[in-house]
Amino acid sequence: MKKFLYIFIVFLITACSGSKVMVDYDSELDFASFKSFNFYEDVGAGLNELDVKRVTTIIQTELSAKGLVLNENPSILINVYVKTSEAVNRKRIGVGIGSGGRNGSFGISGGIPIGGKKLNETFKIEFVNAKTNNLIWEGVLNSTVKEKRTPEEKELHYNSIINEILKQYPPK
Repeated sequence: MKKFLYIFIVFLITACSGSKVMVDYDSELDFASFKSFNFYEDVGAGLNELDVKRVTTIIQTELSAKGLVLNENPSILINVYVKTSEAVNRKRIGVGIGSGGRNGSFGISGGIPIGGKKLNETFKIEFVNAKTNNLIWEGVLNSTVKEKRTPEEKELHYNSIINEILKQYPPK
């Protein structure tokens, strides 16, 4: 039941986020000719070691479902970049004190931020032709995430965004 609740929350967040996947690719390539993949040794710039493991496992699962095979001599090399920056928190509670009189007035106002600290996250997956070392496909998704997340929340978040990005591969 708890897992269902997490999946529902991630679905709800993803459905309401309005984030759109941006994709670019080499339109002259036949993507059906690429059958195997592997990851760059330094995959996951901007992620810690645990998140790299989560992300590569999810990508491997998604690509295996599309018929690609993890191989030591791949046709595609995959790299992942994640960049985060502090998001502007516009949600505030206003507090004010005021006084007015016949010939003057006095007022104090302030805003107290509500909710936790949020981060803007840019998540990019790149597919590179292993033979030519040329970029052949990339997918990018921008989202806003909580700074403090549990490992389960991270797993659900990465699963959701990687799924959204890889829906666009192979290009049609």
